[in-house]
Amino acid sequence: MGMGKSISEVGVEDLVNAGIEIEEAIDFERQLKDAINDCDAGFDPKELWREVVARKLLKPWHPHGVHQLIYNSVYHNYDESIHGPPLYWFPAPYQSGCTNLGRIMESHGPRLLGASYKDPTTTFRQFHKYSVQHPEIYWSIILNELSLNFAVAPKCILDTSNKSKPGGTWLPGSALNIADCCLQSNKYLKKEDDSLAIVWRSEGCDDQNVEHMSLKQLREKVMLVANALDVTFSKGDAIAIDMPMTATAVIIYLAIVLTGFIVVSIADSFAANEIATRLRVSKAKGIFTQDFIARGGQKFPLYSRVVQAAPYKVVVVPATGNDIDVHLRNQDLSWKAFISSVDHLPGSNYYFPVYQPIDSVTNILFSSGTSGDPKAIPWTHLSPIRCAADSWTHSDLQAGDIFCWPTNLGWVVGPILLYSCFLTGATLALYHGSSLGRGFGRFIQDAGVTILGTVPSLVKTWKITNCMEGLDWTKIKSFCSGGEASNIDDDLWLSSRAYYKPIVECCGGTELSSAYIQGNVLQPQAFGAFSSASLSTGFVILNESGLPYPDDQACTGEVGLFPRYMGATDRLMNADHDEVYFKGMPIYKGMQLRRHGDIIKRTVGGFLVVQGRADDTMNLGGIKTSSIEIERVCDGADESVLETAAVSTAPPNGGPE
Repeated sequence: MGMGKSISEVGVEDLVNAGIEIEEAIDFERQLKDAINDCDAGFDPKELWREVVARKLLKPWHPHGVHQLIYNSVYHNYDESIHGPPLYWFPAPYQSGCTNLGRIMESHGPRLLGASYKDPTTTFRQFHKYSVQHPEIYWSIILNELSLNFAVAPKCILDTSNKSKPGGTWLPGSALNIADCCLQSNKYLKKEDDSLAIVWRSEGCDDQNVEHMSLKQLREKVMLVANALDVTFSKGDAIAIDMPMTATAVIIYLAIVLTGFIVVSIADSFAANEIATRLRVSKAKGIFTQDFIARGGQKFPLYSRVVQAAPYKVVVVPATGNDIDVHLRNQDLSWKAFISSVDHLPGSNYYFPVYQPIDSVTNILFSSGTSGDPKAIPWTHLSPIRCAADSWTHSDLQAGDIFCWPTNLGWVVGPILLYSCFLTGATLALYHGSSLGRGFGRFIQDAGVTILGTVPSLVKTWKITNCMEGLDWTKIKSFCSGGEASNIDDDLWLSSRAYYKPIVECCGGTELSSAYIQGNVLQPQAFGAFSSASLSTGFVILNESGLPYPDDQACTGEVGLFPRYMGATDRLMNADHDEVYFKGMPIYKGMQLRRHGDIIKRTVGGFLVVQGRADDTMNLGGIKTSSIEIERVCDGADESVLETAAVSTAPPNGGPE
C-alpha cells in the first residue's frame, strides 16, 4: 500500500498524534508489540491484522485516525497485485458451523461433495460451485429450511423443458400467498405469535422507549387492512404505495399482497410527473400516501404532490397523530375512514389469504437509469423467496436478529428487507425519520440492531459529521451495504463501530430479486469488495470480443449471468424482456447468457469489484440515472448553455460516484 510507516515503526508519538491520550497510547503500544511478537517471524500482515482484531486492541470509541494508522501500517508494504485485496475480517471455524449456511453445509456437504468436503469455511467455493451446477438440489434444501406454507406443492424445483424460457420455470404448479407465509408462526424457524415482528421509533422521540409489535399483532393489523381493501377496491387492482417505510406502510404492503392485489412501489422522493408515469404504466386504481413527510425536524407536503399526479383514489395516512392535516378531494379517504369501513364486519381482523400460482404478480417495481418510461418490473410470489434465502445464507439472518436498513418501499431494498425479516423470523427495525443524524444512530443502539444495512453515501455522512460518536453499536454482528460502490476508508470507519464486524457487500438488481455478487460469513472479507457470487448464481466475465475469461483469471469486463437464476424476472410490464436482457448476449456452454450491464473486476484471490456500467447509466447517491437525463436537465438550466456532457468518476479508493 506504500506511504506512511510500517506497523513495527508505529510508536507512542504516532498514537498520540492520531488522537488518543498519552497513558492509553503507552498501553496500546505495549499490546501492539505483543501482538506483533506473537505472530510468526515471517510476518503475514493478514495474520497480524487478524490478531489485532481478535485482541480488540482497536476500540469503537477510538478516533478514526487511530484505526487508519493501524490498518494502513499493518498493510504498509502489502502488494495487492500479488496477494489480492487486504483482508479485514476472518470467519472463526468454531462459529462457522453454527451459522445458517454452515449448518446446512455440515448436514449435506459430506453427502453432496463426498471426500472433498472438509468444513464450511474451507469448502465454501466447492459448495458454491455445486449450488450452481445443481440448483434443484440446493433450492430444495433452502425451501426446506425456510419451511414455506404452500397451498399446492411444486411439481419440481426447476422445469427446463420449455426452450423459449432460458431461465426455466421455477417451482411449477405451486400455489401460495407469500404475505401469508410472512404472517404465520413457524416453529421450525422459532417464529412464534409473541415474537417481535417490528420495532420502530419516530424522529424526535429519542428518549422514549422503542415501540414494538408482535407477530400476532402484525397479522391482525394486516388482516384488518385486507378487509378494508376488499371493501374499497376490486380484485386484481394495482394499488400504489408512496410514503416513507413506516410500520403502517409495511402493514399496507402485506395486506395488498395477502388480498391478491398488486403493490405498485413508488419512492416518496419522486416529483408529481414521475408519480403520474408510474401510476399510468401500472394502471393503478389507487394509492396510499401520507399527508406530509416528517423528516429532519421539518414537514414536507406529500399528499399535495401525489394529487398533482391525478390518481383515481388516495388513502391518506397521518404523518403524526391520528388525524390528517390536509383537505381531501371528494373521492379520497383518510386512513381513519378507510379502516372504519369494516367496522360493521364481524371478525374484521381475520382474513383468509388469496392463494395464487407462484408466478402471479404481487408487486410492480420500477427501474431507474433509463430515458423515457422506467421499466416496470414485476415481482411474483417467487421473488421474495430468493431475497429472503440470500439474506438467510449470506447475512446469516435468523430469528432473534433485528435487521434495520434505511430505505423505502419504492426501491427494491424495501421489499427485500421486509421479506427477509418476515420469512426468516427476524425482527424488522424501522426509523420514522431521517437516517442522516444521531437520532437514527441512537435508535440502532436502543433497539439492539444486530444487522445494519447501509448505503455508502450515508456512511460517508456519518463519518464526516461524527454524529454517531459515543453510541454503542456493539450488538451489531454484521453490516450490509448496497446501492453504490463502497469507499475503503468509509468501510473501515463503519466496521470499526462494532469491533470490526463483516460488511456483506451486495450488488444486484430489481429484476433479479437479489444480489448476484455479495459477501458472506464463511469467507474472509476485504473492504469495498465482494467475496463471491451469490449461492446458486453463475456468471462469466466477458472480454471486449464477448468471450469469457477463465474463471480463475484476474480480469475486467462485462458480466454475463447464467440464465437459470432463481427469482429473476421472465417478463417486463412495458418492454420486451428478451430484448432487454438476452438479445445480443453470447452463448456459453449452450446457455444464452443474461445481460446485467455491470463491468466488474476479478482480483487476484477471486474478489470482485464493480467498475461501472457497460451502458450510460450513472449511480448518484444509490439511485441510477442515465447521462442523457442529466444532460437534458443541464441543457435546460440556462439559455446560455449550448451543450453539456455528463461524466461520472469514482474516488481513487472506491466509493460513490
